[in-house]
Amino acid sequence: MIPLRVTSGRASLAVEDTGARDMKTVLLLHAGVTDKRSWTPVVDRLGADVRCISYDRRGYGDTEYDTDDGWSPVADAVAVLDAAGVDAVIAIGCSIGGGTAVDLALAHPDRVSALVLIAPAIGGAPEPELKPLVAELDAQIDAADAVADLDAVNRLEAHLWLDGAGHEGRVSGHVRDLFLDMNARAISALDPGTTADAPDAWSLLDRITVPVLFVVGGRDLRHFHAQARDAAAALPDGRVVDVPESAHLPHLEGAASALDAISDFVAARA
Repeated sequence: MIPLRVTSGRASLAVEDTGARDMKTVLLLHAGVTDKRSWTPVVDRLGADVRCISYDRRGYGDTEYDTDDGWSPVADAVAVLDAAGVDAVIAIGCSIGGGTAVDLALAHPDRVSALVLIAPAIGGAPEPELKPLVAELDAQIDAADAVADLDAVNRLEAHLWLDGAGHEGRVSGHVRDLFLDMNARAISALDPGTTADAPDAWSLLDRITVPVLFVVGGRDLRHFHAQARDAAAALPDGRVVDVPESAHLPHLEGAASALDAISDFVAARA
């Protein structure tokens, strides 16, 4: 593993790069409640034959930055690719990272050869109608955030995103400890500023012609399932894999069916 720093605008992005430069390459874009450490099970599963590049988004992990309104997640991703000397990658993103992967494929189609989208937050997707339990958890998170009770925010977000609503405490041990550490750093981080306006990616999905794999946990919020099915249907080459035993972060949990689907998909790409 090679840790390095990549400058993009007013940020110094913390990057990890595994594998030789002549290998098939994936770019890993983490969720909004994790950081680059969440990808360890995927990197381990892909093995030595795949080059894996991951980095901490602004506001997460070890990335350093000044508040900068108008910064671009896509520009940061391109800066990482350029620094790594990579022309095109298989982009793997979860949640907000999945949204960035889609935006990258739309803005720079020559840089993305395929997509793996784990419960992606795609810009312009229909607003969800939350079930009562989820809406209550969401309200509790907002209330805890309003009084700066960051421990409560972290605990509630672990329930919602790691365990799945109604399954509090389902995930334990190292994975839970890692989630709580990653998210604690994120919720206490300096505000990186507002991001640049992104296109309505949802209405532009049919422009993505590369193969796309959607991965969704069975215990995740219902709208992620519906959006994955609808998005896959709108794409020339999209399919969905359901991971019944997991919630929003099946890769972090090390769910075998998720890791197998991702590994098989990457292996099938030239």
